Amino acid sequence: MLVSYEWIQDYIEIDDITPEEIAEKMTRSGIEIDFIHNRNSGATNIVVGYVKAIEQHPDADKLNVCQVDIGEEEPVQIVCGAPNVDAGQYVAVAKVGARLPGNVKIKKAKLRGQLSQGMICSLQELGIEGKLVPKRYAEGIYVFSEDAAVNPGDDVLTIMALNDRVLELDLTANRSDCMHMIGVAYELAALYDRPVKLPKAKVREIKEMAEEHISVQVDHAKDTPFYQALVIKNVQVGPSPAWLQNRLMAAGIRPISNVVDVTNYVLLEYGQPLHAFDFHALGTGEIHVRRAYNDESFTTLDGIERTLSEEQLVITNGKEPVALAGVMGGLDSEVTDSTTTIVLEAASFAPALVRKSSKLMNLRSDASARFEKGVNESRIGEAARRAAYLIQDLAGGQVLNGDVTVDHRVKKETTISLNLEQMNHRLGTSLSISEVANIMGRLQLPCEKVDHDLVVTIPERRKDLVIKQDLYEEVARIHGYDNIPSTLPIGTTTQGKRSPKQLVRSQIRRVLSATGLADVISYSLTSPAKATRFVEDVYRPIRIDKPMSEERSVMRTSLLPHLYDIAAHNRNHRNQDLFIYELGSVFLTTEERLTVLPREEERVAGLISGTYLNHMWQGEKKQSDFFLLKGMVEQLFASLGLTADVTFKQTEQADFHPGRTATILLKGEPIGIIGQVHPALEDEWHLDESYAFELTIEPLFNQANQMVLYQGVPKFPSIGRDIALVVDQHIPVADLTTVIEEAGGSLLKQVNLFDLYEGEHLEDGKKSVAFSLTYRHNERTLTDEEVQEQHEQVLEALTDTYQATLRS
Repeated sequence: MLVSYEWIQDYIEIDDITPEEIAEKMTRSGIEIDFIHNRNSGATNIVVGYVKAIEQHPDADKLNVCQVDIGEEEPVQIVCGAPNVDAGQYVAVAKVGARLPGNVKIKKAKLRGQLSQGMICSLQELGIEGKLVPKRYAEGIYVFSEDAAVNPGDDVLTIMALNDRVLELDLTANRSDCMHMIGVAYELAALYDRPVKLPKAKVREIKEMAEEHISVQVDHAKDTPFYQALVIKNVQVGPSPAWLQNRLMAAGIRPISNVVDVTNYVLLEYGQPLHAFDFHALGTGEIHVRRAYNDESFTTLDGIERTLSEEQLVITNGKEPVALAGVMGGLDSEVTDSTTTIVLEAASFAPALVRKSSKLMNLRSDASARFEKGVNESRIGEAARRAAYLIQDLAGGQVLNGDVTVDHRVKKETTISLNLEQMNHRLGTSLSISEVANIMGRLQLPCEKVDHDLVVTIPERRKDLVIKQDLYEEVARIHGYDNIPSTLPIGTTTQGKRSPKQLVRSQIRRVLSATGLADVISYSLTSPAKATRFVEDVYRPIRIDKPMSEERSVMRTSLLPHLYDIAAHNRNHRNQDLFIYELGSVFLTTEERLTVLPREEERVAGLISGTYLNHMWQGEKKQSDFFLLKGMVEQLFASLGLTADVTFKQTEQADFHPGRTATILLKGEPIGIIGQVHPALEDEWHLDESYAFELTIEPLFNQANQMVLYQGVPKFPSIGRDIALVVDQHIPVADLTTVIEEAGGSLLKQVNLFDLYEGEHLEDGKKSVAFSLTYRHNERTLTDEEVQEQHEQVLEALTDTYQATLRS
């Protein structure tokens, strides 16, 4: 919303307050002022000139030599190339020494041999945007109208209000009451405790009745709660006076004609959109407001033929549409220079319906922006009378007696009971009831004391005031946020902290990042092929209604396909070494057609490929492999206190290498998969040798134990024993470790695998594994005999359980 500092003073006296002070005050009270625009973009020394004579330039067909009176002793000669310059005109002249926007300095010059002592200016040259310049002056100089009452030498910047300042309001959606000048005046009146002056709206009506010429029919009361039509005869359509054009241009609206400009002026003044129809172009004396028919065609004022639907509301002449209700008028019934009688429409349309219509047509206007938020229905008639008054004054129109109105408005009085004690407690203030009543008076909200409460009546213009907390906010901002004392919190406070689930998520990210994996984020949407390929057969893909593409048409059921896509993208861009993970959700359902919401399951997945370690100076290099990724996952479980509860069981699964894949078990229950990506899938995605895992993290939320237990440094020495065993190849090392830990008892503190051998000097089907065992007593020094006895128990347990033998 653009608010002219000069225009707003018609409604409230603020000439003693600068625009900067107003901007500061309004911003502090909750309505942000983004910018203060200077209408003068650097122009100086621009005066009114009277073109006394004009001759064609002797050496140029498109130039004219003008003798111009600029209020000095002698006229000056100016060479002008504008096609609309003529003798007898009052024009804007930049004198010698003047400056124009863009720091253009005007000097004496000779143009094709003729002296030019200044410049006759167009509106664009004075700094007005081309889109705001009236069409009649778009390609030429600006000419003052005959009723402008200007004299040679007068200051153009003052006459055209180019020294005005314009405040740009950044309004939130709830403050639609400030989308017009009177609403802003109410706001300033509350801030500065000054009265508001409403504009003149008293119309002189002739005896002829409007209802004799026009009738109004409304099909649905909910679609159109109020519709009023006024008839104005003997209208003389022409340019608006300069003051009206200047105010519209300051507000960002292009002047068109006096009738259309008046409707736009009242739109900005009252926030009430109006529309003027050419009465004779309507073709009938009937206005019928109804829903559009499907595939009904209609041409709007912008000359575009549009196809309508029954979701849109139209104004018709009883036969065909003449306006798209609340959005834009029709081309066939627009006001033109030949119009003599108009029908002035003032209405209220359902906000949701206007918003829907505007969206379907991809057409947004100043009218639709206001209808969408809801207009002040109590002042629709007043706005119409104001427009009729201006048309009567500026276009010589005769307003017919009465109006034709269909009124389905539900008139109800909204009141809010304000408890002073509760309000002061919430705001931290100690305002008295008289002080609060004074603030309500400044806001022009009627109120009365009932017992210990203040009952406030909410006017129609303040649709944002619904509950008592809204009034608390009004009191706070008018009293001044800076005037609210600083106080310490009273009562029990709760220290903010993360929930258990947030702690687990944070730990997962911290550990995986520490192991060298980079966090990635991918789409939650995927293709049907990927959604069915990487999930159990019982689950069905969940298709969305309006997908961006077939590749993003269903909800994902696994994180792995997107990790493969990211890996392939990096490989194509010569990034061969890739270490990534993603923590996100998958969406699962067993239904062909959804009747209930799908299950959203949180998972974490990772992928490694390429060289993990490359120390060129030390000559150390390590490629990614299964055990590297397994170690990363084990580190994650260790950080969550789950090492003892997690096991890995060799398995086979589609799209994973059959010999290098394991199911991850938590307390015997499967929670994920880890392994090498199947070579066939690597070829399909054009990947190098890659390893991946995927875990469901819901069980981790329930089982994680992040309590840290600290132990003192051991006081007594440890004794180490190595053991090399020959066992069957199919026996997992983890099972051997479990047997050793159980047999070692309390003295065995640590078991480490340090060698694995298969091949020469061993029987077929056998392998050699070597462990380092550490024994220690917490309260004394162990003897060799005690350690040897415990060590023999370990060997016996391995022999009994897995027929293990010592390697010779």
